[in-house]
Amino acid sequence: MAPRILLARHGQTAWSLSGKHTGRTDVPLLDEGRRGAKLLGERLHRAPFDGLSEVEIRTSPLSRARETCELAGFGDRATTWDTLMEWDYGAYEGMTPAEIQEIRPGWFIWRDGVPRGETIEHFTARADEVVAWAREADRDVLVFAHGHMLRAIGARWLGEDIDFAARIRLSPTSLSVLGWAYGAPAIESWNETGHLEHV
Repeated sequence: MAPRILLARHGQTAWSLSGKHTGRTDVPLLDEGRRGAKLLGERLHRAPFDGLSEVEIRTSPLSRARETCELAGFGDRATTWDTLMEWDYGAYEGMTPAEIQEIRPGWFIWRDGVPRGETIEHFTARADEVVAWAREADRDVLVFAHGHMLRAIGARWLGEDIDFAARIRLSPTSLSVLGWAYGAPAIESWNETGHLEHV
């Protein structure tokens, strides 16, 4: 069977809770995010995942993703990978969409990008690198990363332009699975958060 890629978004932070764009700022997990990460780990250690013993695991080096990976029980098996870091939001780092709209009405990140930050083209290339790695693997892979990066991976896995990512939202500590259907890239599941019912 062709390999799949499992996507785990990091747990809740103060900035994700308030809607601030959190790129390279190393914001720590909230207690809620830590609890969610443990629940995600419990889910991945139950059927049908059963601990993913044969899966290759990589994580963004930013602490919110790395700690989510560790609390989920995969820290000792994970390799950090800079390619999984979140979009560098440049001048818009730490701002909410509403705050950005006040200074740039009509702004749409997936079309307009960010000033003094990472270009859409470079961000797309990083997502493509992750997709290529996953497809070339001889087994399923699991990544711990960030909202915009994981949505970009989802769009590019499907062969869509990067702005398709705007239509596939992701919640903190969610789990998504990208696989195959009829020989073509497909979404098996997206933004699953059932494991967080007790948070």
